[in-house]
Amino acid sequence: MGSNDRLFNRQRSLHQILGGGFVADVVLWRRKDVTVGILVITLFAWVVFEISGYTLLSLVSSVFLLLFTILFLWAKSAAILNRPAPPLPHLYLSEEMVNEAACFVRNHINMLLSASEDIALGKDTNMFVKVSVGLMLVSVIGGLTDFLTLGYTSLVIVLTVPALYEKYEDQVDACVLMAYRKLRNFYYKFDAVCVSKVQRLILEKEKLS
Repeated sequence: MGSNDRLFNRQRSLHQILGGGFVADVVLWRRKDVTVGILVITLFAWVVFEISGYTLLSLVSSVFLLLFTILFLWAKSAAILNRPAPPLPHLYLSEEMVNEAACFVRNHINMLLSASEDIALGKDTNMFVKVSVGLMLVSVIGGLTDFLTLGYTSLVIVLTVPALYEKYEDQVDACVLMAYRKLRNFYYKFDAVCVSKVQRLILEKEKLS
């Protein structure tokens, strides 16, 4: 499909739009082990929170306390009994991973700040409408569910919808563009029949007055 047959006439692939790095690989299931691991861990955490009634802070504190206690006692007993220490991997973040994550966050924060500035200064009406509708939806959805469930559901959507879209990209683009063209034609007809007549009536009344 050509760029004119893509949503928003985009030239780049979905992988490139998402940054083309580690995050894009995870979201689009290029690294299935990482993606599946994230989904399984978050599902487990969600179930634990829902069943136990733990808060995030209390659960994280309890888990780290238990983990550090076990590792500390293991290391001390190993030193006394001349046994090997706990087999811990080298805990280290590479500069490449940090720079990639920082670049991804910085780009999106700058986009958010730029859009916020345009809205605050009244430069972008379309963006104001989109943001308003989005915030209203978040408000309605937030009133129907708790923050934890909303966060887990959002994560599942982020890790499934883009991958499904990439897999069926041609079919989705074709259907969405067809629906968009039909809606646009309907709007043109509505504008020609109704809006134009109303505008003419208003102008005629202004002339008569």
